[in-house]
Amino acid sequence: MRLVSEDKPSHLEDVISLRRYLHRHPELSEQEHNTSRVVQERLEEYGIPFSAGYAGTGVLASIEGGKPGRTVALRAEMDALPIREENDHDFVSENEGVMHACGHDAHTAMLVGAGRLLNEVKDRLPGRVLLVFQPAEENSPRGGSLEMMKEGVFEGREPDAIFAQHVWPDLPVGKVGVREGAITGSSDRFKVVIEGRAGHASKPHKGTDAIVVANQVINSLQSIVSRDVDPLRSAVLTVGRISGGTRYNAIAEKVELEGTVRTFSPKTKARVKDRFYAIVNGVSASMEAGAYIEYHDGYPATLNTPEWAARVRKTAQALLGEDSVVEVEPSLGGEDFGRFLQRYPGAYFRLGTAEPRTGEKKRLHDARFDVDESALAPGTELMAQLAVDALEDLSRRPA
Repeated sequence: MRLVSEDKPSHLEDVISLRRYLHRHPELSEQEHNTSRVVQERLEEYGIPFSAGYAGTGVLASIEGGKPGRTVALRAEMDALPIREENDHDFVSENEGVMHACGHDAHTAMLVGAGRLLNEVKDRLPGRVLLVFQPAEENSPRGGSLEMMKEGVFEGREPDAIFAQHVWPDLPVGKVGVREGAITGSSDRFKVVIEGRAGHASKPHKGTDAIVVANQVINSLQSIVSRDVDPLRSAVLTVGRISGGTRYNAIAEKVELEGTVRTFSPKTKARVKDRFYAIVNGVSASMEAGAYIEYHDGYPATLNTPEWAARVRKTAQALLGEDSVVEVEPSLGGEDFGRFLQRYPGAYFRLGTAEPRTGEKKRLHDARFDVDESALAPGTELMAQLAVDALEDLSRRPA
């Protein structure tokens, strides 16, 4: 069944209008109260039933098809980032220091639009479509997906397949990035406190310099990727913050390090984590310093089910053209959708949002990030059509 909106111009205008409203009024993780309220108002306006309050502000809408069948879920995130916007369009953020720099405003607006499209043809749907509006995707390692599932968001209606898309400034409008298997990496975080002994800079032998110890720890940690990880596997270990010392002529008693570990496979992650603890503790002890480690297991790698990645490819080609699909490389960026895919089969894909003639492209999480709004139409229609095609695929399976 091919979807054709009964009111396409109005439908697209509503998606753009909602995206701009959300962009103007961004909210941080676990604070998406107005965003949630506006989503609920739109769903109510379109006659789509929903329940709310999952993980605080999450919303689940359900479109019940007129024919018996399986269940497909579509997910979008709602939260923004603590970034001060530097764009100059007429719908810049009015919330100082908060910005939709990762496109979640577009994701939410497109999912609402997809729901409207699907609701127009619900009598012909062979099954149920769930619309999942998730909070706190940016709040790694906690996130919002796990909380939603713990609170029973899918109780009595677990999806047979689940899908999500992400705007992607490296692809032009009209292109869709797809791949089987890992498409994003696991995103662990760590904090290490090195404790030495304070003293005067003129008498270093009387103290234990935490800065020198931290320097040795950092250098040694870099050997994990180069010497402990299979070179045919991917891993990144980055120390992104270091803080220590109180005065130029004093031996530092304490240094704090913070950083991240990114991997694709659970085996590689376990190896890196094991060596991380061994090196931090071992180097510190060898230099007569203490080490206190906080290691937070973040989002798991997002692993696309081959069958459903293939479905995204087929739907995109039928809707947008044979040359619309690009086989993309995986990214070691983190994504909370990986937790949904740990429990349910499905796929995560990238939606091109770069204007083809544009030279410089602002990356995700940049203060000047923006999307070409001509991508909102194909993104909305692709999500809706994907749900229909997946339901039809599932209807052909034995009961």
